[in-house]
Amino acid sequence: MAIHQTKRTIIFYKDYFEEFFIKQRPKVKEKIIWTFDLIEELQQIPETYLKHMEGTDGLYEIRVQCSSDIFRIFCFFDEGKLILLANGFQKKTQKTPKKEIEKALKIKEAYYADKK
Repeated sequence: MAIHQTKRTIIFYKDYFEEFFIKQRPKVKEKIIWTFDLIEELQQIPETYLKHMEGTDGLYEIRVQCSSDIFRIFCFFDEGKLILLANGFQKKTQKTPKKEIEKALKIKEAYYADKK
């Protein structure tokens, strides 16, 4: 009996995420890539790594922790298994900054507008 693997593909939409990524130190980059691999491979992703943003329409945050530093990368799904990366930032407080959520939602809107 064949086991069906759920594979996801992570895609960078424009250069929003890349601008954030290139500024990170090597250890952080490694942890981000490790987290992406996990999200692409695992069928059930623990909320520790991927969580739906409450009060949004389909916006998720990829959660990366590297020692005491916490990073968030906003993303959204398209066609079920395609994950598009929006913006990333370093989290310094308990609450996610509203401007980062708004930026991610604008990126998501732009993506769907471009797709038409």
